[in-house]
Amino acid sequence: MTVTEFEEAINVSRETLVRLEEFGRLLRRWNARINLVSRESLNDLWRRHMLDSIQLAAWDRNNKGAGPWVDLGSGAGFPGLVLAIAGIRDVHLVERNSRKCAFLREAALLTSADVTIHNARIETLEPLEGRAVTARALAPLVKLLPLAHRHIEDCGQMLFLKGQDVDIELTEATKYWNITPRYSPSLSDKAGTILQLTEISRV
Repeated sequence: MTVTEFEEAINVSRETLVRLEEFGRLLRRWNARINLVSRESLNDLWRRHMLDSIQLAAWDRNNKGAGPWVDLGSGAGFPGLVLAIAGIRDVHLVERNSRKCAFLREAALLTSADVTIHNARIETLEPLEGRAVTARALAPLVKLLPLAHRHIEDCGQMLFLKGQDVDIELTEATKYWNITPRYSPSLSDKAGTILQLTEISRV
């Protein structure tokens, strides 16, 4: 996917696109020194990473929660930093790797993104009470839900970018959790799913 094809797939302002391009250039420079994303995926940066991340912005429009948007295991900034660049307010990036946090800080400064970066373990960080909690390629649902539940407010939602095994993961997770799932097709991957979870409680 080219930048032009990205513009055609998702409606963003020219200012947002410029900031995403700056972020992409910084990512390529840093990735030559530390492993942020696979080198192969950089060849399809605008579909595999940018579009995959920014599509979640639509889920913030009808969310009335007051807390922050919490992105767990932010890594190279997908999806959390991309969402902040796209205008999502008060995004908190949680990443335990110090070198990745250094990259996130430089990227946030370069793009003027509204983020707070937590160099900490998800399970030991003080609960953030997020209006939304996101994660991408972090863990299967059965392991992810206890981490995410710790950082969500009562009326909040979880948004996870999942692949073709989403039904298997959900079946396993519902042995331990009461959840209301909604599925939406991914714009970036025909086999991908955006899994929205609400009304979450332990069995």
